[in-house]
Formats: sequence, structure tokens, C-alpha cells
Amino acid sequence: MEKLYHYLWQTRLKGTHFHDVSGLEIEVIDPGVHNQDSGPDFFNSKVKIQGVEWVGNVEIHVKASDWYRHRHDNDDAYKNVILHVVAISDKRIVREDGSFIPQIEVILPESFFRTMAELTVHNDQVRCARQLRGISGVNITDWMETLFVERMQQKAQRVLSLHSITGGDWEQTCFIMLARGLGFGLNGEPFEMLAKSVPLKILHHHSDNLQQLEAILFGQSAMLDPTLHMFDEYFQALCREYYFLARKYNLKPMRPGLWKNSRTRPQNFPHRRIAYLAVTALGGFSLFSRLLQVCRDGGNLHEVFDSRMEGYWKTHFSFDTDARDISDELSYSSKLLLAINVAIPLIYAYSASTGDQETSERVLGLMNDFPAENNVVTRQWKNLGIEAKDAARSQSLLHLKKEYCEKNKCIYCRFGHLLLKQQTEN
Repeated sequence: MEKLYHYLWQTRLKGTHFHDVSGLEIEVIDPGVHNQDSGPDFFNSKVKIQGVEWVGNVEIHVKASDWYRHRHDNDDAYKNVILHVVAISDKRIVREDGSFIPQIEVILPESFFRTMAELTVHNDQVRCARQLRGISGVNITDWMETLFVERMQQKAQRVLSLHSITGGDWEQTCFIMLARGLGFGLNGEPFEMLAKSVPLKILHHHSDNLQQLEAILFGQSAMLDPTLHMFDEYFQALCREYYFLARKYNLKPMRPGLWKNSRTRPQNFPHRRIAYLAVTALGGFSLFSRLLQVCRDGGNLHEVFDSRMEGYWKTHFSFDTDARDISDELSYSSKLLLAINVAIPLIYAYSASTGDQETSERVLGLMNDFPAENNVVTRQWKNLGIEAKDAARSQSLLHLKKEYCEKNKCIYCRFGHLLLKQQTEN
């Protein structure tokens, strides 16, 4: 409960003008810095008491008598407290000189606590769903724009972390990002592990030989066990290639059993995605350079992912599994997802880190041109009255669900804040 009152004070949700329990007029100028350690709850707060400005610390309690129960009267750290904020004023606090510390009693309506209870209940749904339609379109749009910036900055930070791990190599960073993107969520982690296990310089040495590229990638994926698929000549050829190349470059494959095929259509099996990754390295991996150039030229980013399968994978879903009428390229929706989750974060991170404001703004603007993602999260928000009409909005909604709803941070969400504020005004 005390944390709730910390939130109320920090956000000034209850307003800035109060009267203390003895009738003194109090105006909050600055709530101060929230203290997460021992000592008063807020440092360096600024308030006006009867028109006189005070600077000092603020202490918050559920009951005013908690001051004595917590032994603050014997603690020098609390001697500079200029204001006491409480939910229940059951006692006045006396300083050493006999004067009272000004004390505000914050009274909240029952409806506030009902709303708060709904926002803090633990479930898998959007907690504010019942009240969400009461939020204005202007407030929704404003919050969506903020969430989009948060989402892109978060993604850019991840890109820059990968860039640091790769020793400042943007193509290697792009290779890792592309691999993770090809996992399309379900296999994102193992794909990233695969890409991190293979330095691009090794793939460059074999960029003129697709079979060797596939041997390296499938071998590192722990998919090449020569005791399997005995009658699949291509599989056995990859096993022999990998046996030689792994020893030449001292390569260590991933732990087996990480790949998932459940709930995946055959054309989306990890085998085909790994084969696609090998094709992108044919002739030398230079995807990042091409993405950057296309963005600057005003081209279509998703078209950079037009690489087509060759050879064995034009007719197979996985090893020893023939396929009929299978496309030799990624679907349009898959290319859009790669543009949204790989290309744009990469270019945004690069342009932001190099101070290229023009490219940074251009690449973010592209999200308004891409169609919205269609997934369980965006459909859930649509059912609640918030529809994603473009990729920028769908990214905002994904960020809202992941970073606020799922982490129980409702009081830090603009929706939760507005709903609680409405109750304080009743």
C-alpha cells in the first residue's frame, strides 16, 4: 500500500494543491527524487507551505503513527523531513523543538481502490480491458507514439550490444540479427546461437560453394548425424563436408535438441530457414550494406530479402522429405517481418550511433508505410478497440503487452495512469 502512495506522490496524480491536517496551504512544486534505499522516501522535494518555499525530504506512510513504529524519531536521517504524507492521519509528528511536521492526509475514493485491484490482479489478459474504451483517442495515439519510440530504442540497444560483441562488425551483427529473425519467434534463440557460432570470415572463404556453406551451417546446427538419412545422398555429402571443415576451423556444433517444429508449417521448418541463411552468404554476405543503400535510395527494404533457394532445397522441406509445389523464396509476409524486425532496427541503430539523423528519421517513417503485423497480440488489442493500422502501431501494441501488461507495470502504463487519475477526480 505504501508503494501506491509513493506512486501517487511521484506522479502528482492527486494534484499539487493540498491542505495539511491543521489547515495549512501546501503546494507541491517538485516531488523530489524517489529514494530506493534507507532514509526518507523522497529527497530534495520542493513545496510551498503557506506561501513559503521549503526544500527538503518527504516521508510517506500508510498510518501517520508508523513514523514512531519505524523509530524515525530516533533517526538523524529524518531530521530534514519537511512534509509527512499519509493515508490515515492517526497521529501528529513532533520535531525535537516541539513543532509539528506538516502532514497531508490523502483520501482516495473506493472506486480508486477497485480500479487499482483490477490493474494488479495477476492474469494473462489485459487488466484494463473493461475500462479501456473510456480512454480518448487522443490519449491512445499519444501513448502509442511514445511506445513506438520506446520499442525502437530498445531494439536499437540490442543491436548495439550485438555490434559490440562482434567487435564493431556491422555485417556480422546483421548476420546474427537475420538469423534470429528467421526463427520467427519459435526458433529465434537457436538461430541466434547458430549465427554466433560461425564467424563470417569462415563463410566468406566458402562463399562460392553453396554446398560447403550449407555443410557449415547445418553442421553447427547439430543437424548432421551421419547415422541418419543413410539413403539421402545430399545429406551424407553435407556430413562429409562438415567433418572436414569442422576440423579445419575447429568448429563446435550446438547442443542437439534445441530446434522446434511444433505448430510450424513445413515450409517454415528450421531446415529451410537455415538453407535460406546459407543462400544469403553465397557470393559473400553483404546484406547490411545493401539494406543501408536501399534505405538511402528510397527503395523497398523487404525486397532485399528476395534470395531464392537453390538445388536440394527447391524440392525439400527437410532432409529426406520431398516437397511438391513449394515456393523457392520467403513469403511476402515473412519478408515484411524481416524488414520490420531486422532491417529497420539495424539501420536505426547504425544511423543513430553515427549521427545520421536523416536516415534515422527516414527508416522510422517506413514503419508507417508497412502493413500491421497480424498475430495473437494485435488481434487481442483489436478486440479491445485498439486496431493496428500500420507496423508502427503493431510494434507499439506488442511493446505495451510485453513490457507493461506482462510485467504487471500497469501503474506505469499511460492507460493505467489515466484510469487511476479519473478515479481520483471523482
